[in-house]
Amino acid sequence: MATLQYKSTVNQSRLAVLGMFFINGALMATWISRIPQIQDKLGLSEGQLGIVLLGLSAGVLTALSVAGGLVARYGSRRVTVTAAFILALLLISLPWMPNSVALWLNLFVFGMALSTMDVAMNAQAVEVEARAERPLMTTFHASWSVGGFVSAAIGAAMASMSVEPQPHFVFGAVLFGSLIFVFRRHLLFNVASEEADEQEQVFRLPPRVLWPLGIVAFAGAIGEGAMADWSGVYLSDVVHTDDATAALGFTVFSIMMTMGRLFGDRLAARFSPARLVQLGGLVATAGLLLAIFLPTPITTLVGFAAVGLGVSTVVPLAFSAAGRIPGISASVGIASVATIGYAGFLAGPPVIGLIAEATSLQLALLVFVATLTATLVITGRELNKSKSLH
Repeated sequence: MATLQYKSTVNQSRLAVLGMFFINGALMATWISRIPQIQDKLGLSEGQLGIVLLGLSAGVLTALSVAGGLVARYGSRRVTVTAAFILALLLISLPWMPNSVALWLNLFVFGMALSTMDVAMNAQAVEVEARAERPLMTTFHASWSVGGFVSAAIGAAMASMSVEPQPHFVFGAVLFGSLIFVFRRHLLFNVASEEADEQEQVFRLPPRVLWPLGIVAFAGAIGEGAMADWSGVYLSDVVHTDDATAALGFTVFSIMMTMGRLFGDRLAARFSPARLVQLGGLVATAGLLLAIFLPTPITTLVGFAAVGLGVSTVVPLAFSAAGRIPGISASVGIASVATIGYAGFLAGPPVIGLIAEATSLQLALLVFVATLTATLVITGRELNKSKSLH
């Protein structure tokens, strides 16, 4: 009887964490879906928009340096719920900003809430994994992707009906924010804050033992960033497709990344995380090589789909491993690896652009292929050094 009750509690917590990942992805995608309209409203050039969008990235990186300490001190449940509410409230204010400076500042705080919630809910995910005694992390990240898809579809529908961003964001904040009340009661009251030293540092740099896992996440995040920023450009400028086909590049990548995460936990349970990540790196490499050396619309789309499948489990498995390093709290481990990984997401696309400008986009992606493969094959074995779930 006690065993059945324990399993029921774990299942409820698993659904609650899935819900929080969904909410995080949905709130983020609500903003993304209406960027063009907000750009037009403020009269921003592409360069000015790029500077404004850096506000969100700066907020994410700033919060990552303190989020682990906050979770260790106050517990992942409290931080997850608080950051989620703040995120929903900040979403409402974004389309009301009167100029680029105000929007940059608002996005900075929005990014801080986004990444703080991200670290805290991943710490919850690690705890649920431990209690369930089986891999679950890639499914949680798949829920984030599903939340993004749902919210993006709502955004597209709102835009097609000429609904302004202001009422759309209020609707999104109320809709997804109300789900916080549904899921928060089943989040785990973990013992992170009780185990933490009362003098736990809120600000800290990534411990050296976590750097190899950070490099794994760095490689996976570069793959995601490269596809987000360059897949459409590659299809348009190199393959010479129309705009609709160019837009499919990131779509097929995202779909296959979500599919890979939905099945990733089963594969992680059957094979070692290191082997799964290394195999994923080879699949992603094969896909990019196909797109580079056979640049037709069909082969390029198939290649980008393979990249999505290949990198799908890299970041979730790196986070899961970081949360189980002996002697380091889950929140600090995840925040540290996220800091290094997100640096790859930010740095990768501009570096590809610089190489492409000096040579060609095909050569730039070829350099990226070599880096991705070498990094995941060499450092992927670090995923097996954390505490086992079995």
